[in-house]
Amino acid sequence: MPAPKAIAISSLNDPQTFSQFDAAVVISDTLDSQQLGGVAPALEAQKRIDARVGKEICLLAHNELPGGRLLHVPTGRLDRYYDDVRRIFDVAHQAAGVMREAGIEKPLLMVSLKVTDAKYAKALEAAFLGMTQALWQPLEARESKGENTVEPIEYIGIVGLNDAQCGYLNAVEAGKRVARDLCGTEPERMAPPAFAQYCQQAFAGSAVSVAVIDDDTTLRQDYPLLHAVARASVKVERHQPRVVRLTYTGSGPITKSLFLAGKGITFDTGGADLKVNGHMAGMSRDKGGAAAVAGLMRTLADTQPKGLHVVAELGVVRNSIGSDAFVPDEIIQGHAGKRVRVGNTDAEGRMVLADVLSHLRELALDAAPDTQSEIFTMATLTGHAAIAFGPYTGYVQNGVAEQANIAEQLVAAGALWGDMGEPSLSRREDYDFIRARTHADDVLSSNNGPSATTPRGHQFPMAFLAIASGLDEHDLGSESPLAFTHVDIAGSGVEKGDWQHGKPTAAPVTAFSAMYAMLDSVASAAAS
Repeated sequence: MPAPKAIAISSLNDPQTFSQFDAAVVISDTLDSQQLGGVAPALEAQKRIDARVGKEICLLAHNELPGGRLLHVPTGRLDRYYDDVRRIFDVAHQAAGVMREAGIEKPLLMVSLKVTDAKYAKALEAAFLGMTQALWQPLEARESKGENTVEPIEYIGIVGLNDAQCGYLNAVEAGKRVARDLCGTEPERMAPPAFAQYCQQAFAGSAVSVAVIDDDTTLRQDYPLLHAVARASVKVERHQPRVVRLTYTGSGPITKSLFLAGKGITFDTGGADLKVNGHMAGMSRDKGGAAAVAGLMRTLADTQPKGLHVVAELGVVRNSIGSDAFVPDEIIQGHAGKRVRVGNTDAEGRMVLADVLSHLRELALDAAPDTQSEIFTMATLTGHAAIAFGPYTGYVQNGVAEQANIAEQLVAAGALWGDMGEPSLSRREDYDFIRARTHADDVLSSNNGPSATTPRGHQFPMAFLAIASGLDEHDLGSESPLAFTHVDIAGSGVEKGDWQHGKPTAAPVTAFSAMYAMLDSVASAAAS
């Protein structure tokens, strides 16, 4: 079964509405009758016998609503400067759990807010996405127990959105579902060949084409840094590396081109610098960056924005330990010709990304001169990002991207939809940190300590990526400048930062979709 579908409902008075749904779910920041209308008296009556009304989620009988049931979901205060639309997302997430326990399978969603701040303009959309985040169940559960059993809710009625807006929401959720599946599935079920196969199935017959590079000789020659990370896994057929290329070309003249590199480490042992003391658990989610890129491409496949060309390359690799594992102090020449000295094999993601990024750099340079090109890497890269940003996505830009305010635009777009992020500056210390120490190499991949305890531990990897991919030669002042933004989702990629048990969040699919994938009709409706 696909993700629960948003269905636009124009009127509660339509008899079909009552037959189509089995409960009304009302999210509000007040019990005021002027705001809630006919629902308010029932809530006030219930409050006289249940003081939780208005403070906690409550289910009560209401004969004038679908299914004869009202699930009231209070938001709490929304008027403080630090409140944001995630308050709506979070309570909708909680409500989905209550719905499941109460046997509600055909909910009708309404959001009624007294607060009028513009930051809640997408409150209804955020509520839907909060529900679907909670309702998603792992791919393994759906395959073993049946989708109808673990995900019985097929659709959610939404009062206040039109068909085009619901269609866009469904496209975003479809993308997030792909991202959650790819990120959250265990390391054998979603080893590199299976990851590539899932992508082929997810995009079959869509507007996104899929090409998979699986030949070992080609990978060794064209992606030498990536192949080095995969070396210990090559002898195990089901663990062999893949590069997955996804391409979308919108109709009409192309005015913008995006090039996206995704880190897809299907399991990270740490390699020769082995993860110990329980830190290996949860490392099947180290493919979250590639998963998010694939998710965004799925949304693009459904929305088909005009004038946009997108190429995504996903480096899908298992960082295994074994007699052929790459080790610290090795010097490996990457696709861009830069000689990389390995500092720590547990800093493998940036090695994989550097080769993929170098290929995308070449494509970006070949793009039409009148096309605006933007390059991104997306990765669960550093523990430092989780420490520095908590649940926020980190955006680290080169000079060209900073001048174009790309991170700021993504942060603003994400904030409206509840997919939060923070920009981070790249500075001279980051480039100094990974400078070559000898004439034998051009750049150091990392230090040999944890990123979480390394000063500027989430910023300096962007400098490495720029140098190792050749993008440092296309920054401000060059004849062919390219905007490059490194996106670190190590803190935002799973719920509550629990990489072993938390659900994947599919960050930053929603933010990127709002920036690049929004349908013209939806954008027009939002503007009006």
